[in-house]
Order: sequence, then structure tokens, then C-alpha cells
Amino acid sequence: MERIVTGPATAASPPLGTPLPADSLPDVAGLLDGVPRQRELPAPATTPAPAATRPSFRPWYLLPTPAGTPFTFAYASLLALTSLVADWADPALMHTLYQASSTDVAHLVRTPVLVLLASALWIAGGIVSPYAGAFVLVLTALERRIGGARAACVFLAGHVLATLATEVPVGLAVLFGHLPDTSLHRLDYGISFGVAGSIGALSGLLTPWVRWPLLTLVASTLLDDLIAFQDPMTNWGHLIALSIGIAGWPLVRRWRFPATSPGPVSRG
Repeated sequence: MERIVTGPATAASPPLGTPLPADSLPDVAGLLDGVPRQRELPAPATTPAPAATRPSFRPWYLLPTPAGTPFTFAYASLLALTSLVADWADPALMHTLYQASSTDVAHLVRTPVLVLLASALWIAGGIVSPYAGAFVLVLTALERRIGGARAACVFLAGHVLATLATEVPVGLAVLFGHLPDTSLHRLDYGISFGVAGSIGALSGLLTPWVRWPLLTLVASTLLDDLIAFQDPMTNWGHLIALSIGIAGWPLVRRWRFPATSPGPVSRG
């Protein structure tokens, strides 16, 4: 007995002489007759990755803009306005405004929050003061690295803490009879403490080859002012504010944004 095994059905071959469809024939275009191994798959096309480019320096990053640095832009505009008022208003009126905004001991005891904010609306020496230019450059750079709200916190920390560090000892000295009562009404206003604190904080975000020359220059200038002994309380306040900014390095480094604009930024 024969055992017949049936396999899977195959398509019937076309009759002899019937032409095959064109789409059933392999593509042999471009192949050479008699040369084997011509059907290897072509290597996949790869697009080379764009080379990393360093951002070019943009001078306008040094100046505040409404979109990029809204805090610095708004604050600088307000200071420009108050400086114009100080230049054109009656001197007697300005003395009254300065006295009302002074962060002396008498005002700090009565209205501490009001005078701490009001005193930061004026620039001692006007718009031509070195602190005016330092404010624009330093606060712009700081805000671009840590944001507007945090830059405002740094500025206020230098302004408020340095003011209290200089005025509280004056109040205690008057209380214990070491200074006259007139020391309670010492005229004190301006943005210099906030600027000094911001310089100290910003230096912690810069590369060492920028950080240490900057700190050396600023500290030596403040020490020269202190040695001159023309206004020792204010000069001590500047050094204290700078130290407060330096003490905030761990915090501002945690706040730092990824580098999105040109400028030397510290990596450690």
C-alpha cells in the first residue's frame, strides 16, 4: 500500500509562453551582468549631528529689558523717575522727603517697614552716582541667572540686614549714653547697601577668574572709603552688605538657572 502525503497547495504555474506581470519581476536596474553579490542592502543614510556652537556675546544682555529682566527694568525706571524729581524739585521739599524716608533709629522704631522700602526709592548722589550704574549692570546679570523674585530677595537682604546691622548699634549706644540723642535722627537713605549685597551674591555665580578680581576691586574700594573715615557707619554698612551677599553663595547657586545667555558662570 502506498502512503500519499499531500503538501500545501501551491499556485498553479502559468501556461508556457504566457508573459509574467511586470510587478512580479525583480528590479535589476543598475546591476552588472555576471557580477555576483550586488543585492546587499544600502547603508542607512545618517544626518550628522550639528556641531555645538558657543553663544556669541550679545551686548544688550548687559542692560535690563521688560521681557528678560522685568524686576530690574521696572525698578531702574522708578529710580530714574525719582532721580529726575530730586533734580528738579525744590531743595527744601527734597530734604523733607529724604528725612521722611531715612532709615534712622527714630524711624525704624516707629515705621520700620515703610522707611526700609521708602529709603530704597532714592539714589544718594543722583543718577550719576556709581551705584546707579552698578545697580543696572549687577541686578541685570543677577536676574538673568536666578530670576526676578530671587534677585529682589537678594537686593532686599543686603539693604535691610546691612541697615539694621548699622542702626541697631547706634540705638544701643544712645540708650547707654555713649552717643547723643541727635544720632537717632541720622539721615540714611539710598540703594547702595542693596547693590553691595547683590555684587557679593553675583560674584558667587561667576567663574573664579572673574569672581576674585571683582571682589578684590570692590572690597578694596570700600576699605579705602572706610579708612578715609568720612562716613564710617555707611562704609561699614557697605562691607557688611557685601559679606551678606557672599554668605548667600550656597543659596544663589541652588537658585541658578541653566546657562541660557552668554556670560561666565561658575561651575562650582
